[in-house]
Amino acid sequence: MSDEFRKEFPPEKSEAIDLDKSKFKQVNHSVTKVDGIGLATGKPAYVDDFTLPNMLYAKVHPSPHAHARILSIDTTKAESMPGVRCILVPPDPVGLTSEKEGEIVHRVNRVIHTTAGQGFPEPSPYDCVFLDHKVRLVGDKVCVIAAESEMEAANASRKIKVEYEVLDAVFCPEATMEPGAPKIHDQEDYKGFLGDNVDKNIACEMLAELPDAATIEEAFNECDFEVTGRFDLGYAQHCAIEPHSSISYLDMNERLIIRTATQVPWHCRRITAQVLEIPERRVRVIKPRMGGGFGSKQEVILEYIVGAVTLRTGRPCRLVMTRSEVFVFSRTRHPFIVKYRVGAKKDGTIHAIDMDAIENTGAFGSHSLTVLSCAGSKTLPLYNKTKGVRFHGRSVYTNMPTGGAYRGYGGTQGAFALEVLIDELAEKMGMDAIELRRKNHIKEGEGSPVFAALGEGKEGSPQILRSVKLDECIDVGIEKSGWNEKRGKKFRDGAKVKGIGMCALMQGSGIPDMDMGSAFIKMNEDGSFNLLVGATDLGTGSDTVFAQIAAEVLCVPHDMIIVTSSDTDMTPFDVGAYASSTTYITGNAVKRTAERMRVEILNIAAEMLTCEPQDLATEEGKVVSIDGKHELSYENICIRSLYSQNHRQPMAHGSNFSSESPPPFAAHFVEVEVDEETGVVKLLNYIACCDCGTAIHPRLAEGQVEGAVANGISYAMTEEYAWDESGRMLNGSFSDYKICSTRDMPPLESYLADSYEPTGPFGAKSVSEININGAAPAIANAIYDAVGVRMHAIPFTPEKVLAAIRAKNA
Repeated sequence: MSDEFRKEFPPEKSEAIDLDKSKFKQVNHSVTKVDGIGLATGKPAYVDDFTLPNMLYAKVHPSPHAHARILSIDTTKAESMPGVRCILVPPDPVGLTSEKEGEIVHRVNRVIHTTAGQGFPEPSPYDCVFLDHKVRLVGDKVCVIAAESEMEAANASRKIKVEYEVLDAVFCPEATMEPGAPKIHDQEDYKGFLGDNVDKNIACEMLAELPDAATIEEAFNECDFEVTGRFDLGYAQHCAIEPHSSISYLDMNERLIIRTATQVPWHCRRITAQVLEIPERRVRVIKPRMGGGFGSKQEVILEYIVGAVTLRTGRPCRLVMTRSEVFVFSRTRHPFIVKYRVGAKKDGTIHAIDMDAIENTGAFGSHSLTVLSCAGSKTLPLYNKTKGVRFHGRSVYTNMPTGGAYRGYGGTQGAFALEVLIDELAEKMGMDAIELRRKNHIKEGEGSPVFAALGEGKEGSPQILRSVKLDECIDVGIEKSGWNEKRGKKFRDGAKVKGIGMCALMQGSGIPDMDMGSAFIKMNEDGSFNLLVGATDLGTGSDTVFAQIAAEVLCVPHDMIIVTSSDTDMTPFDVGAYASSTTYITGNAVKRTAERMRVEILNIAAEMLTCEPQDLATEEGKVVSIDGKHELSYENICIRSLYSQNHRQPMAHGSNFSSESPPPFAAHFVEVEVDEETGVVKLLNYIACCDCGTAIHPRLAEGQVEGAVANGISYAMTEEYAWDESGRMLNGSFSDYKICSTRDMPPLESYLADSYEPTGPFGAKSVSEININGAAPAIANAIYDAVGVRMHAIPFTPEKVLAAIRAKNA
């Protein structure tokens, strides 16, 4: 954001709030969720609960090859199959054999776009089209069939005959950059951003040297200790219980309505309209309740498919991915190869850090630039006492599943590598690992040059941090885990040895100078309020959090706030649920809007009482005079305004953006038992303490901590894609892809630090992402404490741990 813009449109300041949290009546309390009873009793709420008469069911016909050109498609047998009503095929020059082209079979236009649901202009490359002449991974979409039932669509898909020219494929992210590697994106209409080098299969590249290359090398030369390491992090699936689901239909005005499981309704509307080549005003996106997203639904994959069928047939269309399709055809966590170099001086100061990252973006560059940048920007500022820092990152194409947004968003990969090396550095220096972190981590009143150098795909914003309770988190972890009594003791029971490890973490709260949220409030005759927000509740409870924020300002119980969210026709704009932005960004918009609503109420009451607004106050659903002589209920105020005085609707609206992204902080401690004969690692106890500012809803915040830890443990211990030599996934089901269940979880304790972020709504900052980042480094450090082997590759399967033990013993 330019300085001129800041001067002309400065961020509006909210009313000052007393930092005494004991005065809060709605926020900082674990109230009943606004949607809790309906969801608990199984009321229809999700996309797949919704049905319409005359519905068609779509099916994507997938490619069996990792890399091939489509020469011809024969749809004649599929056209005659029972129930088939529409087949969508690529545009020319693909050869087509069809008896009903124009009636059932339709070519789609070629519109280059990105599927990444991000702010406009999107920082991801435009490398996708609806249906292409070329497939780039096993499972890539070749054509689409819509029929009267799912079974009929699947049967017809098997009758489609496709002739391919099979091309050489590349699966290794390092090999893909070598001379002579197969070129994955050779289309002339490819549009890349920020240093792309598509001839070398590089989707994007970035280099940040702070302050400059010469100073960084000088800083390393001044170091007394140095450690290096390579870290390999593989694929992982989000595993949301609700798969990707979309339904489309035409309303009475021939507008395309899409009811879909999405984290980004407005980005979804924009990209869908772009691909279908219709005005945005003809598209309405509605997000109902969601069964999880974790970043996977920050992607526009199904919406324009069902929309295209509806526009060609005039009939509603439904498409729900199978679980195996979700594993391959949706999005995954980006695999990374991270090479780190960290140097320190004798006094314990971390003096230089060099991070080199290769990100495997798969077949398409969705979120490639921003996830890559976050691998550095969400981790490197944590240790800010350095003289020099360098970050070099490349995102590369392979013929593998496409990476996308995933909880942690690059910070997960960066934190694993950095926090394991910090432990190695402490050992080499003969220093306690916690004391090394305490000495070097960022403190209140400090900043880091990394904040300004690395944003999400662009330059960032300078920041001075106002709330850093990492030391308090560490203190809780030390006490609750028994760190001092257990660290380095290697308690043994036969072949089983115990160890303990920890890590420190930071993340962010929204994207500074980019994310924005909006809210609208209107008052009803019974003293209740309608709150309309564009923000997306993924099951996280954000609708409840917004109700609490509005209720706190308006002095009413939270159940007097009726929340409507995520409908591009009915609610105001919001960038969507990602980047840990919802509570911090949109919560501030809700608070600002509620404050304006309160001013409106006081103004109306002042007219009624013929006094000045400053002589009045709000409390418990009414307006009272400061002298105690008068009071008016909200009901009377609204009825008077609507029916007999000025005849106006009491209402208010507001928006919010921020030039800051206050990081949450966390410290994780884990105790493990390692069997030296089998390599089995058992987690004995896990402590997670998080500084998320004021927890608007403490129980939901603790749930976010614990859910993220469970997700992180699963990633660290069991989750792994298995492939055959042709690039086909072998374990694309919950039967074969192991995610941790409650049976696999250790005793887990979560704690929230007593913190207050002055730029957040009632002192809040984010909590949802940061705690997924801790399991991998903390467990790796605990394994080393137990048996003396460093784990640099995820997951820590028994085979890998046993191999490391044997290699050490050899």
